[in-house]
Amino acid sequence: MRKLSTLNSLLLIATCAPGLGIAADLKAGQALHDGKCVSCHGSEVYTRSDRRVTSVESLRQQVQRCDANLELGWFEEEIENVSQYLNATHYKFK
Repeated sequence: MRKLSTLNSLLLIATCAPGLGIAADLKAGQALHDGKCVSCHGSEVYTRSDRRVTSVESLRQQVQRCDANLELGWFEEEIENVSQYLNATHYKFK
């Protein structure tokens, strides 16, 4: 019983802590990105030399700002999916 409780606790922590090795759904991230993000800007914001995003955490924060500013109503999982998609395709932070 104790092992089951520990496992449940670890699963809860993992689902509530984006960016801690949780596998994101990159296809879902791409779909959200292509459906919403490119309506405001192209990919040039990801590749410019003076970009503001400099880490995985700042990338996630930027996606959260865009979500809030555009009132998209994305869930944390969707923000994580978009963040991880952008990291995999443009930023490549470790």
